[in-house]
Amino acid sequence: MNTIMNPLHFHHPPSPPRLSPPVWLTILPGGRKRKVDDDGRPDDSGYPEDEQMNTSPSHSPNAYNRPTHSQNRIKRQRNNVSGRPLPLSRLLETVDVNALKSILQVMCDRHPELTTEVSSLVPRPTVSSALSTLNNYESSVRSAFPYGGNSTGDYAYNRVRPALMELLDALSDYTPHFLPPNEAQASTSLAFLDEATNIIHRLPTWDNPVHNHSKNMAYEEIAKAWVLVVQEAAKRGAGIGLHTGGWDMKLGKHVEQSGGRMQAALTQMRQSVGWMGDSGNGQRRIGGLGFNMHSTGVQVSVRSW
Repeated sequence: MNTIMNPLHFHHPPSPPRLSPPVWLTILPGGRKRKVDDDGRPDDSGYPEDEQMNTSPSHSPNAYNRPTHSQNRIKRQRNNVSGRPLPLSRLLETVDVNALKSILQVMCDRHPELTTEVSSLVPRPTVSSALSTLNNYESSVRSAFPYGGNSTGDYAYNRVRPALMELLDALSDYTPHFLPPNEAQASTSLAFLDEATNIIHRLPTWDNPVHNHSKNMAYEEIAKAWVLVVQEAAKRGAGIGLHTGGWDMKLGKHVEQSGGRMQAALTQMRQSVGWMGDSGNGQRRIGGLGFNMHSTGVQVSVRSW
């Protein structure tokens, strides 16, 4: 009993082996195995760890969801949307002709140096375009007449007068444009004068002779224009052309419709084409080509039209 017992002689039962946590594998379609992590949850990637590390970023499922540079730019633009004024080209698309004309006129009035440049950019008016504009003014005159009542009385005149003055102002501005030396072709000048004279014929004749003063002055100024064109054509040896073109006959009809107020122009025409006429009146040059169609002057009675 007093003997010391050797501990080695004691027999201990063997310890159970330490087992690592099991690794569960799930079978994926295509024969691949899905590894379960230490927490018992399948790996989100669906691929073995070594295969995950060897997979290039370009094949990562998240690569297809990354926004491109253009998408980032569009997103930035959408985030930065703010109000801004229209470009000038778009702004002018919404402006009508009359408003645009007023804008240009105001600019030239404020900056006179722009007048020459704007005039050089605007197309030169033709006989057709000028007459179209004058016809629009004439339509405004007809539209201004009141319905019913006396169309040649004082009330009608007061209603029509503003539109009538606009027509005469336009006529006095367009007429010099088609006269020499601004217009070199006599045929162009005569074509405009022929239609412009017809417009004057169609102007209303009022009961009050005082109200007819503007029409009388228009006849006087248009007659001066005819004289100037005929004289310039004769200087260039185009007298025969005036006769063969029938301009002498047309002018004769205008003189008749005007009640003889354009006789000076017909006299000049007869002298140019070699007809026998009043040479004294034909050789007299009519001056003062101011073309103020409704300026002050002697009242002349006008026959009713």
